[in-house]
Amino acid sequence: MSDLYRPFPRRLAERLRQLLIDADYTVSGVRDRLGGTAAKALAREQLVPALRATGGDERLGVLLRLWWLQEGVAERAARAILPVGELAEAGLLAVSGGEVRARVHLGPWELDGGRPGYIVSDPTVRPGHGFPSADHVVGAGGASATLARLIVDGPFERALDIGAGCGVQTLHLAERAGSVCATDLNPRALRMTELSCALSGLDAAVQTREGSLYEPVKDERFDLIVSNPPFVITPDSAHYTYRESDLAGDAVCAEIVRQAPGHLTDGGWCQLLANWLHVGGEDWRDRVGEWVAGAGCSGWVVQRDVQDPAEYVELWLRDSCEHGTPEYTHRYDAWLDYFEREGIKAIGFGWICLRNDAAQDATVRVEELRHEIEQPIGPYLPDVVNGAMTAHRLTDQALLSARVALAPGVVEERVGVPGAPDPEQILLRQRDGLRRVTQVGTVEAALASVCDGTMPVGPLVDAIAELTEQSPADLRERIPAHLRGLIAEGFFQVAR
Repeated sequence: MSDLYRPFPRRLAERLRQLLIDADYTVSGVRDRLGGTAAKALAREQLVPALRATGGDERLGVLLRLWWLQEGVAERAARAILPVGELAEAGLLAVSGGEVRARVHLGPWELDGGRPGYIVSDPTVRPGHGFPSADHVVGAGGASATLARLIVDGPFERALDIGAGCGVQTLHLAERAGSVCATDLNPRALRMTELSCALSGLDAAVQTREGSLYEPVKDERFDLIVSNPPFVITPDSAHYTYRESDLAGDAVCAEIVRQAPGHLTDGGWCQLLANWLHVGGEDWRDRVGEWVAGAGCSGWVVQRDVQDPAEYVELWLRDSCEHGTPEYTHRYDAWLDYFEREGIKAIGFGWICLRNDAAQDATVRVEELRHEIEQPIGPYLPDVVNGAMTAHRLTDQALLSARVALAPGVVEERVGVPGAPDPEQILLRQRDGLRRVTQVGTVEAALASVCDGTMPVGPLVDAIAELTEQSPADLRERIPAHLRGLIAEGFFQVAR
């Protein structure tokens, strides 16, 4: 793998990129060629259906076996479609005994607007075939896709990718920003990032720097910071740089968040995936909230999943191919001992999005969302943060004086026994975006039916009070708190 430390020839990258595109080695091309059965089998680490689907010397089949499935192909077939000698000299291929094998995993990736991109990483280590190396560079996975769909739209002048790895997020940043700085502790990861950018035609705007967290960009500021950090929580120092740091517990995520305001321009964004601890006697919301307290940032923290200690350990022991090995039970037991000593009851996974508003009254909404939401999130994420900030800043009197409208895509549902005069429940449902559902009372439902942004809330509440034979003063006192929550959750919008 030492050849990967040498600069990759730009002309070779351009030539290889065009060869891959011409052969339809793209996300859609691979999906169509493999088919559903083979794709599902690959998710179970079973290669046979995929090998059956990619047989023969046709270009796409050869490329899939070579780069995706990591199988050897006949040298004759490989040379018919690829500059094998140049790629071998550059460290991407190995030739021996009439057979060509890939030394890296080169997979298609879909960029914004469906443009073809490519990700270079180390080959996947399958169970029973050894273990990842300490400097293993993992490929794109579900977490990579989650973060890519979360990134807010540009354009931006400068962007930073902390812990770039194979360069997935760097590619998406390069589409949004005039210049991108990609950092990583692992020099091999930086070479992979450079290769991914070159093969995706996005290397001109990208600069790589070696170092931990913000160290390589001391005293620099960015309009957008993104990170899929090594957040895995282990009882010992990092075994694998791609997933673990030398900081204890969830401290690496806390550190990225705490230092972010000092590296953001006014109005700049920091977005990262994170794990956080659920410690006995402590609310996880308070733990993560403490990371962002006093930072002058508005934002949004979302917990998408929670695992108990055993689930968490099993997941990451499978990731490092330790399941079924002699050390498995010892490692499992030691990991659980660590969680027990630290009072860790569960581990949360989600995202943290901060905007540097430099405001004393800035607030960060912290919540759990476990249901499916509209993807990608980035295009509407600023509206989510703006809604929470607006609700936070509105006093009761200001809210009663504001003109409020039902948000687009919100519908009302009534649940009850057929023929009954009144419903048992009235629900407001968002058809798109975060797709929240909330139960409301008759007054809030009445507001939803009449709020169109043309009249202040106060007179509307008075009219509803008269129709429902309630005290206008009582409703004016009670409604702001309810309406504020509905604005924060995106069911209503304050008209400008």
